[in-house]
Amino acid sequence: MIAYLRGTLLSKSPNRSVVDCNGVGYDVSTSVQCYTALPEQGSAVALHIHTEVREDLIALFGFLDPAEKLLFEKLITISGVGPKLAITLLSGIRADALAAAIRGADHALLTRIPGIGKKTAERIVLELKDKLDSFAAPTPATPQATALTPAADDVLSALVNLGYSRPAAQKAVEGALKSHGDTELTLHNDFEQLFRLSMRLLR
Repeated sequence: MIAYLRGTLLSKSPNRSVVDCNGVGYDVSTSVQCYTALPEQGSAVALHIHTEVREDLIALFGFLDPAEKLLFEKLITISGVGPKLAITLLSGIRADALAAAIRGADHALLTRIPGIGKKTAERIVLELKDKLDSFAAPTPATPQATALTPAADDVLSALVNLGYSRPAAQKAVEGALKSHGDTELTLHNDFEQLFRLSMRLLR
């Protein structure tokens, strides 16, 4: 059972990363939120790992924040919520905000995330509402400028991976970029802010 990896970040994308540990490359699935916090490729990185073992597959799910891993592991105890859907949930909303939505029985917010229907949202709230006291309330994010080219491509890929149609995702990304002005956006490469702005336009 792999519970922790520390090594060199060989590559990263919005939903997976490869970590080199003493010459062995581990393919790790991550949430979009984790991706935004990862260091540059070639940097040292440490990930808390959940190992999923099935007859035909061994899959690793990585988290920079132990709290995100804890919430992931609580989510996958729920009937109908597998690891991929749990990662989708944690990609669509920060772990602290997701915990707050569950505690507050905010079904409307949960069902805005692709793959989460009304019944699944109700089941998540019913089973976890009273089990998330250790999660602090979310703090407002500091607005940041975003990028035009590499960040936009990564955001588009992330939205498609979350289940949105490519045309809808592209329209949202372009709308987010336009709303902040080209001059400002070309000066930075902020995936996280552009992702959040695009998600707002899709909701």
